[in-house]
Amino acid sequence: MLPIFTLELMAIKLSFTKTEEDLTGKSKWWGSPDLPDDLDYPINFFKAENEGEEDWDEPLTFVCQIRCEDLAAVDPEGKLPHKGMLYFFAALEEYIDDGEPCSVHNGLGEWDTDAYKVLYTEQTEDLNPYEIRYEDDTPYNKPAEKISFKRTGDNDSFAMLCPPFYEEVAELYPNWVSLLQIDESEQWGLRLYDCGMINFMIRRTDLKVRNWDEVSVYFHSF
Repeated sequence: MLPIFTLELMAIKLSFTKTEEDLTGKSKWWGSPDLPDDLDYPINFFKAENEGEEDWDEPLTFVCQIRCEDLAAVDPEGKLPHKGMLYFFAALEEYIDDGEPCSVHNGLGEWDTDAYKVLYTEQTEDLNPYEIRYEDDTPYNKPAEKISFKRTGDNDSFAMLCPPFYEEVAELYPNWVSLLQIDESEQWGLRLYDCGMINFMIRRTDLKVRNWDEVSVYFHSF
């Protein structure tokens, strides 16, 4: 039997591969989400404060979609659903390739709930790619990459179901687990200050009942 502390560190490591494969309905990082008709792409709407100015909206950056059946082999305890699709969105655009700040800046610490969203559907068929483009017709999101999953005892990079890498975050969220941990990546120009990480945190009790609306996001760096 493995020691208890080793079991506590078991996580699902995510790795990414550039591909020409059609990733519609599959696990992917970046790209465009494949959504059923009853799920809307999360968009923040802002009311102009001054007369003569126009209202505007900002879509959240699509981070990834996880085809849950891909998790079965690396999640034998069934902590996550093993059917359906799990989606993650966050206001990351200002941290990618020196992007422009969002209308509502979210920096270190706990993020405002409007700055992220986790969605889930049991549906895996008849999903529709939802692509967002800028006014010059360039894609809003980076090209999609294929996700591979591996069970691991490390929590020092992109991972699911792990204790957050930074102990300071774990201390702030006792009895929570990182549903998704986002690390920095030079290949995407994803820079999170100084060795920062973003954690989608969920209480273990909410994870058990699949209560995705109770996720919190915390950004920590050196």
